[in-house]
Amino acid sequence: MGKRAKGTVLVLMSSLVLAACQNGSDDNDQSASSTTDVDQEITVQFSAEMGSADISLATDSYSFITLNNVYEGLYRLDENNEPVIAGASEDAVISEDGLTYTVNLREDAKWSNGDPVTAADYVFSWQRTVDPATGSNYAYMLEPVKNAAAIAEGAADKSELGIEAEGDYTVKITLDKPTPYFLSLLAFPTFFPQNEAAVTSFGDQYALTSEDAVYNGPFMLTEYDGPGTDIQWSLTKNDTYWDAENVQLTKVNFDVVKDSSTAFNLYESGQADDITLSGELAMQNVNHDDYIVQPSATTQYLEMNQASEDSPFRNENLRQAISYSIDRQQLVDNILGNGSLAAVGFVPSDLAFNPDTKADFIEDAQTTLDFDEEQAKEYWEKAKSELGVDQLSFELLTSDTDQSKKLAEYIQGTLQQTLDGLTVEVTNVPFSVRLDRSNSGDFDMVMNNWIGDYADPINFLELFKKDSSYNRGKWLNDAYDTLIEQASNEHANDPAARWQDMVDAEKILNEALGVIPLFQSAEAHLRSPNIQGLVIHSVGAAYDYKHVSVTE
Repeated sequence: MGKRAKGTVLVLMSSLVLAACQNGSDDNDQSASSTTDVDQEITVQFSAEMGSADISLATDSYSFITLNNVYEGLYRLDENNEPVIAGASEDAVISEDGLTYTVNLREDAKWSNGDPVTAADYVFSWQRTVDPATGSNYAYMLEPVKNAAAIAEGAADKSELGIEAEGDYTVKITLDKPTPYFLSLLAFPTFFPQNEAAVTSFGDQYALTSEDAVYNGPFMLTEYDGPGTDIQWSLTKNDTYWDAENVQLTKVNFDVVKDSSTAFNLYESGQADDITLSGELAMQNVNHDDYIVQPSATTQYLEMNQASEDSPFRNENLRQAISYSIDRQQLVDNILGNGSLAAVGFVPSDLAFNPDTKADFIEDAQTTLDFDEEQAKEYWEKAKSELGVDQLSFELLTSDTDQSKKLAEYIQGTLQQTLDGLTVEVTNVPFSVRLDRSNSGDFDMVMNNWIGDYADPINFLELFKKDSSYNRGKWLNDAYDTLIEQASNEHANDPAARWQDMVDAEKILNEALGVIPLFQSAEAHLRSPNIQGLVIHSVGAAYDYKHVSVTE
């Protein structure tokens, strides 16, 4: 299929929504009279390119949004972020010890090439992801599954993974340890099936374009020309989907533009249906009839490269000086202006709650991130003395979106103004380049963010374990690692002890500033009120278009 005419279009920030919500009616089943004569096609705008259309290789929010709509796993998250059956025909049968999940598949599910979706597709997909030869950065998500960690480390064969097909339509999953949130994981794209025949047939070209894959979700990926570069791609209704009769949208167009004012003009002229506003545009349009603020389970943070022994960022006083120099409230109020919240720790608010008292995680952790110029200067003098320097310079690496540029300018300005002798050089690069440089450790300081994959603090805290592929700055803390291991293993079936492990780990991360949290993201949107039934998730893939319709 040919590409659409190239236009410029905008911004769906990489974040997920805390309060799952719908735009307009709560009723997903629109009456025929309200939609029959309306074109069931919408245009949504992103701020960066999609990183990968490969289930095993995807790591970014844009990819997960796309994959969540062109594939389908055993479960799907509903409007309340609760897992409900999708590719499964009925709820999983879970053993009393919480280690075995037996799931029956619906037998009417098919791939877009007509093949049935079978248990073997799940076995193949999971094995492919944990296979070290695949090089998946998200293989760690499968670690609760028996032998997954050993396979990823090359200590066991992928055939030993704790998933097996019992006939064509039953999947049996064995875990290494009880995992309270495992059903939610089954709704995450990394756990979706892949068609082995298609992967083998396409070989090295698999999923590099929309034509080089087959799909089993409500939509098929179309008009996609490659990861990291393509600025337009689409979701087109999949007529082979088992529930196609309840999918009303015929097409979702995703477009990328990095200039907010261009996006606003496109929305106002009717050429876009959902855009994200930032900075001045967000503040100027608070009273717009279509203005919506979506809080998100996303933490934006500064990560410092501490891999080498001579890295200045191994000096805790330097990290403290940087953190105290940042006025987070000013940042969210005057730079972002989109409803984002000043960070008080790394784990965001409204993500998880105490199993006994129901207190928010951030209330139990009681962490703070204060702005104090005098404190910053004191720590800076200590850092210079310990490092034996009078001056220091480093590069701040960010994406080249409008918002990232403004954030970087603020960070650069406040650090250089507060810390005499410090020079910050800002480098703005395309999202895919920032991701590659982050993963390869090619940075001094990088502005990253983390979007919750599931509603549990461990999903944020485990990033900075010694052996985590997402600990790109190589911050090391043995006490922290011990707490994360306890929460994930010996205390996995003890909710109170596990919760305390995570609270204590958050305190260590925050006090030592292994990374420097900036803010909890929110998105200011202009979204057409004609879009009905859009489900927005706080965790996992942000958007589900299965039940969307367009009304007059």
